[in-house]
Amino acid sequence: MKTHTLVVLMQDRPGVLNRAVSMFRRRGYNIASLAVGHTETPGISRMTVVVESDQIEQVVKQLYRLIEVLKVSDVTADPTVEREMALIKLHVPGQQRAEIVALTEVFGAKIVDVASNTMVIEMTGGPSKVENFIDMVRPFGIKEMMRTGRIAMVRGPRGHSGADLVEASWQSEGMGTVGTVAQ
Repeated sequence: MKTHTLVVLMQDRPGVLNRAVSMFRRRGYNIASLAVGHTETPGISRMTVVVESDQIEQVVKQLYRLIEVLKVSDVTADPTVEREMALIKLHVPGQQRAEIVALTEVFGAKIVDVASNTMVIEMTGGPSKVENFIDMVRPFGIKEMMRTGRIAMVRGPRGHSGADLVEASWQSEGMGTVGTVAQ
């Protein structure tokens, strides 16, 4: 089964995320990663979902059936900037701390908490870089770990911002343009 990265722009309303996730669940699609947040446009959220499916066209069609969904882009084959963050709590006795500090410097990670026998490390980067870092620190003993899930944005001028979509919808309804303020 192929993994696809979808970027979905949607209206920021109560229940939208639940309806989107329920659509995936009902159809048996596995969500490998899900991240949602506000965009540059008030009232518009961006969802990055990594889904395992050989029928991605069907997934996209089903997302468009949700009334709040404005735009769905399969960015799997596009040049993208992808990031993920992980918080990793390691069991680190005093004699191993120097080795952990060296690894965090090599990977560009940050130590965000130190206790008597543990350290919490924040690792941010592309998904493969985060995975490589986790593999390197695993022998020290991971006590806890949390990953955010992938976020993605197409490089260069391609794609639509939330403002583009709101402006297009307002113009089609004869409401003017975004950013126009009466003086």
